[in-house]
Order: sequence, then structure tokens, then C-alpha cells
Amino acid sequence: MPIIVPLSKEHDRPHFDCGVPALKTFLKAAARQHGTKGISRTFVLVEPDAAAEILGFFTLTLCEVRAGNLPTAYAKKYPEHGLPAVRLARLAVSLEHRGEGHGEWLLAEAVHRTVEISNHAGLVGLFVDAKDDSERNFYVKYGFVALPGVPMTLFLPLATLRAADRPAPRQSGL
Repeated sequence: MPIIVPLSKEHDRPHFDCGVPALKTFLKAAARQHGTKGISRTFVLVEPDAAAEILGFFTLTLCEVRAGNLPTAYAKKYPEHGLPAVRLARLAVSLEHRGEGHGEWLLAEAVHRTVEISNHAGLVGLFVDAKDDSERNFYVKYGFVALPGVPMTLFLPLATLRAADRPAPRQSGL
């Protein structure tokens, strides 16, 4: 059963292929450096007995949003200044392992980790920038809502994150 662990130098980044050159390049050339510099954190899905092979990954970082950029139902709840949030900066599954539910599990783990962050620091929700309609539909299926005038930037409010957060069926490493 796969597990999710923080990216380390032991993981085989050069052989990961999700079919998206920018994601592959980020994982291979920048993800560990960003982690070391405190810019973002990347987590990888691996099989415990083949822990070097990356089945998928996601990257979280912090961001700031203005209440006026949120959907109206949420904007009216917050003051009009910079609001803290988490951004799901990247999520990808290896071409070899598509259709196995790994994308959903990676998203669920990103939601869980965002809720954990909210237990220690304030935040209004989780944001993601979809690259195309297929990605957008994936996130909308899980409750993300588009920002007004920016249909590819999606938001999952904290209340929805908390409601969706439940113990993962597979154990993840911190």
C-alpha cells in the first residue's frame, strides 16, 4: 500500500514522468531546493518496498488573497486586507499509475495537511490554479469554486476543508 512522505534526495526524481514537462522539471530541478529554502514543501507518493520510485506528488506553499477576490458568499465574511491561505502549487501522477486513484488520494492528503496548518495558524482556505479544463473539472468535482473573473483559479474554503478532512485509508509519513 503506497504512503506519502516528504520529498528527499533518495527519491528518483529524474525518472518521474507525468506527461507535463513543467511539472517534471519542477520535481527534478527545483522541488528539493524550494523545500530547503522554505519556499514550499513537496510530498511524494511511494510504495514502501520501492520507496525511490515516485508514483505522484504534490506541493504546498503559503499565499495571500484579498477578500474582494473571493466569491461573494465568502468575501463578505472577511476584512479587505491580505488574508492567509495555502496554495496547492502542484499535483501530478505518473503516467504509469494514472487511473489508480492516486490523484484523489494526493488531493485528500493536501486537504488534510492544510487543515493541520489551520490548527496552528490562521488561513481562509486552499487555492489551486488549474492548467486546463480537465484539471479544473477534477477540482470542481471535489468542491472547489472558481474565483470571480478567474475561472481557472479555484478555492476550497476552510469550512469545506474541515468537513472533508477524515483519516486517510493509507498511512502517510510526516
